[in-house]
Amino acid sequence: MYQIGDLIVYGTTGVCEVVEITTLDNMRDVPKDKLHYKLKPLYENCEIYTPVENSKVFVRPVISKEEAEALVDEIPTCKAEPYFCTSMQQLKDHYKACLDTHACRDLVELTMSLHAKKAAKKFNQVDDTYMKRAESLLFGELAVALKIPFDQVTDYIQRRVAAYQGEQAGA
Repeated sequence: MYQIGDLIVYGTTGVCEVVEITTLDNMRDVPKDKLHYKLKPLYENCEIYTPVENSKVFVRPVISKEEAEALVDEIPTCKAEPYFCTSMQQLKDHYKACLDTHACRDLVELTMSLHAKKAAKKFNQVDDTYMKRAESLLFGELAVALKIPFDQVTDYIQRRVAAYQGEQAGA
């Protein structure tokens, strides 16, 4: 069970803070003794109530600072290829499957794949929608783990990748 103040990844909403653990006495069709988390998404203006014993929506703790640093350091070694197909539904299903793993490494590979596709000038609205979503989820979690503002995540990644590439060139 998470505690008040814990930061968690909640489904495809992204990072949320547990702000309260409560019962929902005023809700019909909800047992009065069933505990719920009240979540405050860090990057959206809303509140979410979800059962503590929730098996329908994916929930996990935010990665640690060490895990975030290691993930960023792996970026130069990732070999993400653009994904092409003729069916928009198949494209959406592919991207959704990547998001639904809730794994930061998959989000890195997806965003890199989409950036490669954009560079190849074969980028469409579906690609753009999923790139924004994947970057939002990834950068939100990295910002929290690294304790930096969301809008500084891109610069942080670029600096670490450049440092890695500099080390490889000097080796």
